[in-house]
Amino acid sequence: MGTDISVVRRARSGEREAFDQLIDDCGMHLRRIAYGILRDRSLADDAVQRTFLAIWQDLPGLREPERFDAWSYRLLVRACHAEARRSPRWMPSLSLGPQPEPAVDAGIVAVADRDQLERGFRRLSVEHRTVIVLHHFLDLPLVEVAAVMGTSPGTTYSRMHHALRALRAALEADDRPAAQNGMAQEAPH
Repeated sequence: MGTDISVVRRARSGEREAFDQLIDDCGMHLRRIAYGILRDRSLADDAVQRTFLAIWQDLPGLREPERFDAWSYRLLVRACHAEARRSPRWMPSLSLGPQPEPAVDAGIVAVADRDQLERGFRRLSVEHRTVIVLHHFLDLPLVEVAAVMGTSPGTTYSRMHHALRALRAALEADDRPAAQNGMAQEAPH
């Protein structure tokens, strides 16, 4: 995020306008991360609200304002995991309102690939989605991901390995029925 440290310091000392600015500055970013982890807009919004509350309550005790970003990520990850525990195993992400029409030709392939990736990503555990989002979406080194998740670097490296392996397996599993159906249609009867 690259949060302005002077705003963090002012918010930490109790300045309400600085806190509002801090939330405005990091709100959308935290929502994107939460959605990346939870894959549900409603759950992501709830996790972000929990995070804002935790930031408000715990900010006066933050000893190193320059670590605000990592600290807020840690609070968000905890909130996401709490929301995931409270929710059913899988819930479709429905949004009301008009949906944009996909472009024809190459756009359809991109939509199909994105849909397949989404299905595979939803099959991962929350811990595996978290490590992928923090590392690949935020570009955090795995050592920092470990600090955010409160795990050892070795555990984080292992989770990344298993997460990518599970994602690859899910994508390959989605490809198998399509490949088998194609072979069945080509076979002479």
